Amino acid sequence: MSFPIRLATRASRLALWQTEHVAHLLNNAGFATEIVPMQTTGDAVQDRSLAKIGSKGVFTEELEESLRRRETHLAVHSAKDVQSSIPSDLELLAFLEREQVNDVVLSFNEQFSLDKPGIVLGTSSTRRKAQLRRFYPNATTAEARGNLQTRLRKLEEGQFDALVLAYAGVHRMGYDHLVRHVLPAHQFVPATGQGSIAIECAADLDEDLKVQLKTALDHPATHTCLLAERAFLHTMEGGCSIPSFALATLDAEGLLRLHGGLISLSGEEYVEEIQHAEAAGARGLGVAVADSVLARGGREILASIREHRG
Repeated sequence: MSFPIRLATRASRLALWQTEHVAHLLNNAGFATEIVPMQTTGDAVQDRSLAKIGSKGVFTEELEESLRRRETHLAVHSAKDVQSSIPSDLELLAFLEREQVNDVVLSFNEQFSLDKPGIVLGTSSTRRKAQLRRFYPNATTAEARGNLQTRLRKLEEGQFDALVLAYAGVHRMGYDHLVRHVLPAHQFVPATGQGSIAIECAADLDEDLKVQLKTALDHPATHTCLLAERAFLHTMEGGCSIPSFALATLDAEGLLRLHGGLISLSGEEYVEEIQHAEAAGARGLGVAVADSVLARGGREILASIREHRG
């Protein structure tokens, strides 16, 4: 191919690691690549929580605009940052093989314990804050915005006793040695897409090129799981400012399991649902689990959250 595939990415170290990984896969498939870093609203605005600046496209909008202007061919996102509804002129082309999905607790203190009274845990995630309030009421949470290195600096300065983060980013950045606890995924169910990298393109990108790019990048089992999780998120009308959670797993026989739910900001109200379906019914499974969660108290939780935020 005579032109390089231009990859739009956030400029953080983790985002660049992810994009370099995508470039490596494309290079192995015979494509030349060029990485195009850019700053998103979520990167630029650090003095407010994600819930307050509005989560829809906060880490993706600038990258998507570059696709529309034909400045780039692909946008590389953390799948959990992608909004629940994709504009019709764009599409999610591929999902890379998923990393371990768990949330983990990081501390410089090797003897750190989650059971100690009065500990302060740093996180910018509405979901994690709510889950921590439910499962570790002895702890308090504090806002921890910024990239991974910024958060670790704040931890080292003593602003928190520990950080709660996705294992995938911690592992990719080489900070496994700071992990003190791995939170069980059946209890701290992760956000939709956590651990996977999503590849977005313009819907009218050349069809033959799309097929070649998808073949080089897509992990079919992860893609199936993400279809179910994203259908759940879309039906819940949720973004990363809503404390919903969803984790799909696919077994060797092609049976898909989806664990989805919603938790109130206080952590007191909690609705979860687990259902199974064949892999071909991934989207329908996501809708069914979300409909059940909404019918069993989820609508009231969402209404309460929206009222709380005014």
